[in-house]
Amino acid sequence: MAQDHRKDHVSPHPSRADRPTSFNLDDIPVPKGKEEDWRFTPMRRISMLFDPANYDTEDAPLTVEAPEGVCVETVSRNDSRVGTVLAPGDRTAVVEWNTFHDAQVVSVPAGQRIDDPILITVDTASDQRSQHLVIDAGAHSESTVILNHTDSADARINQGIEITTGENASLTFVSLQEWDDSVVHASNHRIRIGKNAKVRHIVVTLGGDTVRLCADTDFEGPGAELTMLGVYFVDGGQHLEHRVFVDHSAPNCYSRVTYKGALQGKDAHSVWIGDCLIQEPADGTDTYELNRNLILTEGAHADSVPNLEIENGEIAGAGHASATGRFDDEQLFYLMSRGITEEDARRLVVRGFFAELIDQIGVPAIEKHLMESVERELEVTGR
Repeated sequence: MAQDHRKDHVSPHPSRADRPTSFNLDDIPVPKGKEEDWRFTPMRRISMLFDPANYDTEDAPLTVEAPEGVCVETVSRNDSRVGTVLAPGDRTAVVEWNTFHDAQVVSVPAGQRIDDPILITVDTASDQRSQHLVIDAGAHSESTVILNHTDSADARINQGIEITTGENASLTFVSLQEWDDSVVHASNHRIRIGKNAKVRHIVVTLGGDTVRLCADTDFEGPGAELTMLGVYFVDGGQHLEHRVFVDHSAPNCYSRVTYKGALQGKDAHSVWIGDCLIQEPADGTDTYELNRNLILTEGAHADSVPNLEIENGEIAGAGHASATGRFDDEQLFYLMSRGITEEDARRLVVRGFFAELIDQIGVPAIEKHLMESVERELEVTGR
């Protein structure tokens, strides 16, 4: 449960802004495990994704259920809309870029309000594949995209997702990881937020052997708003890792990052890295990031590292917080003193821990599904 700060570790890139990004494999070599980006990751469980030669010749399949007005296309990697949002920033991301063949492009036309969610389902075969998805929300559009990763035994998937929003667009993007416990999944979400646009980026990870999801952001113009919410529940033996990089490079932008996780079982391991950079041109920035972890049983371990770099003195506000702990004994005592059994009291505490965040998602079907999933997770150990 104690955090591993590894004082002997020295990063060759002390600033998050200095770390290399590239579409070229040679520019981002295979990591050794001591690098800042990889020091918490179990390398033996993910290293097979580092070598392009390990990948199947076919891309990982997905299906899209799109309401009227949404355009869905399969395009070649040379399409002008592909590869426009930032560049890969770690080994898995650059390998994905060099191994996928075709990309799925989901476009919401400018000025369109799409009331029903766009549903995308990924269900890979039992092999190792890459996958590339582009979400393009046109200017002044409103839409919700739900990306669901379903059970698929022994699969390994390396995924790249580009998300772009035009001026004054409003997009809610939800990524659900509900894999079989044998799946290895790496994903890089690269998000560009247009002038005065609003993006809600929501990540829910409830399954998989090893899941490593990195989200990188780019504020394209002033007035942009970004809300990032994350929920994860880690069982024994699972490694669930979430990394967020919020790069404030434009003035008068707003961001809030809130991730909450619960862990139960021997060798359950979560990692949350929250990097926020406020660059010199980003006057008026208002940003805050928060991570909370609840340890339910012995043998679980959570690493949580918020990082804040400020290069501008003319900001509205900036801060971060992180905490990892067990049940609050006072809460349990209060509930039990009113006739509630210890088991039910623990359930209530966990429900309340997650409900505060889940209620902010704003997609009723997802909120209901998540609370039901939390209940199922609690039944694993009878807590």
